[in-house]
Amino acid sequence: MYIAVIAAVALGIAVGLIWPDAAVELKQLGTGFVNLIKMMISPIIFCTIVLGIGSVRKAAKVGAVGGIALGYFLVMSLVALAIGLVVGNVLHPGDGLHLTDALKQTGHAQVESDALPPVDFVLSIIPNTFVSAFTQGQVLQTLLVALLAGFALQAMGSAGQPVLRGVEHVQRLVFRILSMVMWAAPVGAFGAIAAVTGSAGLDALKSLAVLMLGFYVTCFLFVFIVLGTLLRVVAGLNVFSLFKYLAREFLLILSTSSSESALPRLIAKMEHLGVSRPVVGITVPTGYSFNLDGTMIYMTMASLYIADALGTPMSVGEQIPLLLFLLLASKGAAGVSGAGLATLAGGLQSHKPALVDGVGLIVGIDRFMSEARALTNFAGNAVATVLVGTWTKEIDKVRVRRVLAGELPFDETTLLDEGRPTVSEVPEPREEGLVKA
Repeated sequence: MYIAVIAAVALGIAVGLIWPDAAVELKQLGTGFVNLIKMMISPIIFCTIVLGIGSVRKAAKVGAVGGIALGYFLVMSLVALAIGLVVGNVLHPGDGLHLTDALKQTGHAQVESDALPPVDFVLSIIPNTFVSAFTQGQVLQTLLVALLAGFALQAMGSAGQPVLRGVEHVQRLVFRILSMVMWAAPVGAFGAIAAVTGSAGLDALKSLAVLMLGFYVTCFLFVFIVLGTLLRVVAGLNVFSLFKYLAREFLLILSTSSSESALPRLIAKMEHLGVSRPVVGITVPTGYSFNLDGTMIYMTMASLYIADALGTPMSVGEQIPLLLFLLLASKGAAGVSGAGLATLAGGLQSHKPALVDGVGLIVGIDRFMSEARALTNFAGNAVATVLVGTWTKEIDKVRVRRVLAGELPFDETTLLDEGRPTVSEVPEPREEGLVKA
């Protein structure tokens, strides 16, 4: 499948360049594949979090993992904002551009009509019913229900073991379905790449090359210098080895422009790597809403780009409050292709409406920037899972090295370790470290 996806991407680019009009119509192939993946997101998040929390007897241990993860997410989001701020102020890529009325209308069209203020956004995390958290596709709602269910089962003790075994069987079913869906990845990749290549001509990209290049370089430096250094210092691992292990997931994100398409596989691979189930179950789903390093860099550079293009450059005193507002507005917007653009437009509309006109300037290249956003977000969450596992001593370092060395290959047919014991068979975790399954 790995080779098939690469071939499909190359074929999609060729079709987009040769028959651009026909290629645009192939967009639905990519959309359909991403929707198939999204269909599985809520049940996978629910099962992963419930099993992660429910299999640990002490709630304080779960709280420690969650607290460390959220603290790390906040710090890294601020670091990503600061890096984007510095690069944006050095490059000034928006200088000299001219905004037309058509572009203004395009920018305003990106503003979500149902964008919520902060208080209403928090209330929207609470689903109308227990089941609606799964049917409405809201990741944060699923996260809340899963947390409540996990802690409830934890409090039930041995009485909750039958339910946990049932949830584990459901998880195996869901992953089995996902492994079947993944065979459609080459078709989805072909449609998505062909459509974007056909709709965004080469000429339309030339004037925005500086912004794109600056954004890609910034994301690259953040991932391989900032995250790579952290991974080496804290966990003693090489970032290139980790990313090689996740190569299929990076390719999937590159072709679909959605980090959400690789969320289920990241959960499965982090557990296979040797990170404990509680750490994976809490860190990965939470990180997809709160650890958006690529989105933070995008928000920063795009805001500065638009301000410069409109001839109203912002002072540092104006930039910081806007970016802190966007830091809050971006939560929960991960994974969906194009969500970053809508979040940017909605945030500008709420905090600095005069800049919404300029959002139309970046619509043409947002698909390409979305890829870098998604790749950076995914890399950040993969590294975060290893780091949190190391800090909480919930990682099997011997297994990690064996997996990264290729001695314990990941089962692509099931996305699960079939020989892994069930919840009821796993002994109680000891305080000093991970029990090796």
